[in-house]
Amino acid sequence: MEFQEILQRRTIRRFQQNPLSEEDFRAILNAARLASCASNRQRLRYIAVRDPGRVAMILPQTAYAALVKPHRDPVPGVNSPVAFLAVMATEAPSTHLYADAGAAIQSLEFAAWERSIGCCWLGSFQQKQVAALLGVEDPERLLYLVALGYPAESPVTEDIQGDGNPRYYLDSNDVLHIPKWTVDSITEWK
Repeated sequence: MEFQEILQRRTIRRFQQNPLSEEDFRAILNAARLASCASNRQRLRYIAVRDPGRVAMILPQTAYAALVKPHRDPVPGVNSPVAFLAVMATEAPSTHLYADAGAAIQSLEFAAWERSIGCCWLGSFQQKQVAALLGVEDPERLLYLVALGYPAESPVTEDIQGDGNPRYYLDSNDVLHIPKWTVDSITEWK
């Protein structure tokens, strides 16, 4: 897959109900572990949640696509994620640790997309409840969740100028549109 194809990756919030293979999980996690991190300290750990019962318990603790709610809320067993990755910190979170997590998550998103797997990076979830479900003693160290599954939707990107509205929206055919500012709209050239 060419990098330009990988850049077409969009966040997926509707999923087919086919399980992911362990091989796919390992490839995705390998991309995360190889991502850049501050001082190469490698302070992130992961919990791969594949058990359907545990996925079902985590699902109500998450929130999706606030701008088009409830139209992209996953329906269990119909279009919900089939797995989650919990992104954990080995120490108290810091600015650099959140940057490390961002780099790791973007790397795993690209690796997933290369395997035709969709992702939704979730910062909006009930941290204490999910930590309890996963047996994590310190909820503060649970940084993010990533919902995973084969896509059951095809969001589209559209370029907008700096004065455009970046709010994502659904069209009359229930297609999610993601406006993105052009390079010239976000860059000051010197």
